[in-house]
Amino acid sequence: MTDITPSDGKGAAQGATANSTKEIPLILKIYGFLCMADGIITVPMIFIFGAMVMWALQTNPELIAVGTDPTLPVVLLAISIVVTLGNGIALIIFGHSLLKDRRRNAARWSYALIATTLVQILLRIMLEGIGTNLIPDAIQLVILLTLSVTVDPTLRHERHLERTARDLTDRQAARMGMLGRDLEGKGYIELNFFNLFWVFVVCCVLGLIIETIYHMVVVEPGVYQDRAGMLFGPFSPIYGFGAVLMTVALNRFYKANPVIIFVVSAIIGGLFEAAVSWFMQTGFGAVAWDYSGSTIFGLFPDPVAALFGGRTSTLFMCMWGALGFVWIKLCLPWLLKLINIIPWKLRYSFTALCTVLMLVNGVMTLQALDCWFERLSGVAGTTPVEAFYAKNFDDAYMAHRFESMTITPGDSGRIDSEAVAEQPAGDAAAAGSSAPAAV
Repeated sequence: MTDITPSDGKGAAQGATANSTKEIPLILKIYGFLCMADGIITVPMIFIFGAMVMWALQTNPELIAVGTDPTLPVVLLAISIVVTLGNGIALIIFGHSLLKDRRRNAARWSYALIATTLVQILLRIMLEGIGTNLIPDAIQLVILLTLSVTVDPTLRHERHLERTARDLTDRQAARMGMLGRDLEGKGYIELNFFNLFWVFVVCCVLGLIIETIYHMVVVEPGVYQDRAGMLFGPFSPIYGFGAVLMTVALNRFYKANPVIIFVVSAIIGGLFEAAVSWFMQTGFGAVAWDYSGSTIFGLFPDPVAALFGGRTSTLFMCMWGALGFVWIKLCLPWLLKLINIIPWKLRYSFTALCTVLMLVNGVMTLQALDCWFERLSGVAGTTPVEAFYAKNFDDAYMAHRFESMTITPGDSGRIDSEAVAEQPAGDAAAAGSSAPAAV
């Protein structure tokens, strides 16, 4: 077996251990005391502030957008309260760990604080815009990033050894033609983040291509329609998430009977398609597909379409079943070879960068849909984030980008249909003209 420990690994490990046993410097203990004091003050204040917000919402119905659904600012404020509460608790534990010279515990809690601080920065930008309000959080983030790397040398050394061992195992598997597979025979694909993320990305693109061709050939011959499901790029996330779901669900079915693979894929795909349709309509009043009225070979009504209210159908469940079989038997082995072409030295940094970009794309897509929904509902924007989307992604842009989608506020679970009916005729006409036709 290849020795994965560097020649000076023993000395490095001993040096790291010696550094980890040293007493934490006084300046860091002072910082830990300030963090703990901040958390002790923040936690009870958050409970008081939360109670005040709940009281305000109950006594002033104007803070509610329409019906009983909070507006985007109120939702963001509620999320901010929860995140700040978690951040306060983490500050107490982190500060206490520094005061007690518990380096490893402090390093681990610094990662939690980095995450909550990043979320707080994003929430502040969405609620207040970019300005001096971000300076305290930015300073805190820089300090936490520095401490997460330096406070516990042994933890950093252990992770370096783990990464080195994992890279050597992957290289050996690549030489054996088994890269991405479970070498112990427990499953077909090794379910790690690297593989699943690139399965998601590639299938977002492939799914969009297949759906676009299907629409041009079968639904409306010769008519091109933009079937993208995200604000930027050629991505249809329902296929990406569906592929990840299929990969995880069928991981142990690779050598199973083809009929079993087909049935499992059909059930999982159909339920997933129905769940996504329900979420989009309930959350945004959006309908991107509707199979109501489908029949079986034109002879009798489709029972699956009737049962799920047109959110899926027998035909598309069969398509999911066939796709699942082809996916696990043919496509996945080829795709694993493709995504593992990414150079070893770049795969961690490149995957992390692409993950951040995809997350930003996803968050902005949901925000753009939410702001579009509110504009069609007659809700005026009150925050910088709403003004940003109204300016850069207005109704005409959204209708062109999401051609296959119809947004009908009255169909959502967020507002009452009576509220939409009471809108002035001009507003109703504007909403109708902005929404694209359903398919």
